[in-house]
Amino acid sequence: MPTPMTRRGAEKLKAELQRLKSVERHAVIQAIAEARAQGDLSENAEYEAAKDRQGFIEGRIAELETKLSSAQIIDPAELHAEGSVVFGATVELSDEESGDVVVYQIVGDDEADLKLGMISVSSPIARALIGKEEGDIAQVMAPGGVRGYEIVKVKYT
Repeated sequence: MPTPMTRRGAEKLKAELQRLKSVERHAVIQAIAEARAQGDLSENAEYEAAKDRQGFIEGRIAELETKLSSAQIIDPAELHAEGSVVFGATVELSDEESGDVVVYQIVGDDEADLKLGMISVSSPIARALIGKEEGDIAQVMAPGGVRGYEIVKVKYT
């Protein structure tokens, strides 16, 4: 199943994969070699920690390779959604109750960072927004109950 992500998100994952393969993997191999040189491995905490770290790194490399191999790269600037909220769109919302205005870009799960205004396509608010257009009201189930957000503007950048 394809994993949607923006070009920026794919580049971020590629950079992490490159770092893990070229820097982290070699560092942990060196740490294992140094721990082995200390002798008895049965009571060697450094060896165990290095082996655990190696398992984590190899698992993360496999995970990133899988995600990137199934990635469906979406460039928001090339979208022709005619005002509809779709993956990659940047949406300006107005909270019906408070009038507060927020701006979110809908991105892949690995790219989401609320502090940067990037929400996961699988989040409740993104699911409520997908398919809506400017002027529509999106009802979002929040911890405090249902909240309404008016879609003020939809951009593809």
